[in-house]
Amino acid sequence: MFLNPWSLALSLCSLVALVLGAVAGRTAVRVLRFWEPGSDSNRQIRLENEIWLSSTLVAYGLGFQIITLILFVLAADQFCQVIVGAMCATGALLANPYGMPALLVKLVGIFFYGFWILIHQLDIRSEHYPLVRIKYLALLLLLPLLVLDASLQTLYIAGIKPDIITSCCAVVFGESAGDATGNLITGLSQQGLLAAFLVSLAGLVLAGFSLLKRWRPWLAGLYAVGWLWFFGLSLVVITSVISSYVYAMPYHKCPFCMLKPEYYYFGFALYGALIPAAFFGASAALAGLVRGKAGLRGVVDRYQQLAIKISLVLLLIFSGLSCYHYLKYLISGGEG
Repeated sequence: MFLNPWSLALSLCSLVALVLGAVAGRTAVRVLRFWEPGSDSNRQIRLENEIWLSSTLVAYGLGFQIITLILFVLAADQFCQVIVGAMCATGALLANPYGMPALLVKLVGIFFYGFWILIHQLDIRSEHYPLVRIKYLALLLLLPLLVLDASLQTLYIAGIKPDIITSCCAVVFGESAGDATGNLITGLSQQGLLAAFLVSLAGLVLAGFSLLKRWRPWLAGLYAVGWLWFFGLSLVVITSVISSYVYAMPYHKCPFCMLKPEYYYFGFALYGALIPAAFFGASAALAGLVRGKAGLRGVVDRYQQLAIKISLVLLLIFSGLSCYHYLKYLISGGEG
């Protein structure tokens, strides 16, 4: 499968990110050893010139890694056409033991990659560059994640065989009365999930508007944790509840089929609102951790206000999209 265009695109993006990360890793070691902001030595001047280039390259490399999440899901949807029993990305990702872990690592990775880019952007907005050591230490800590990301992706692509028999989304996420050992969401109460979803949503809205009126670090921390909780909960609710209304089929539960053209790419809008909302909601508190650094107070304050506003707007969009098909079902008399 490595000659497949989607595989080539994924491999190329990961290779670029790894190469740029490895090159910048050398700079990171030098920065941690020799960075002296108050010095005008030749070594310090060379380092200052070097970090501009390496930081920019790393930001682009991590941006490529964020894009690979979309490419990976689209690639899995294409792979299902050659795998026995697979009807969408779900079956393709379960075709070998590396598919779902690779997706999970990419999903978690976009937050860490995005946080690094945020730290970099905050750093270059101060003439003192107060976050140089922090961001390069963070880069060294990110390198194992980049390697893990690329390794799982490569193992997944290498392990795809056309003669492998896998399961479709109806078996993986459905509510079959038979053996449910392979069911990923069996035993979850829809009423309980919806109650937790609505309570969490209301809590985020209240906390967000409270932070816009008066910034409280402890509330910002709760807001960030709440967003991470809501993100995971929303993925489960989308799969077990919302998807059935999108497909207009009570037993069709899948988080990937809604990305298909027959459903007007609805999933891209849904996930496109949820993922950035969770990132901005969580990153507002993260930015507050470096607010005391030289030259960053005003920059961080502006970002925090902007991040809260963006997260709330996207939350409202996500809520509207989540309810759309259910309300359409009720209005059309579906319950009758």
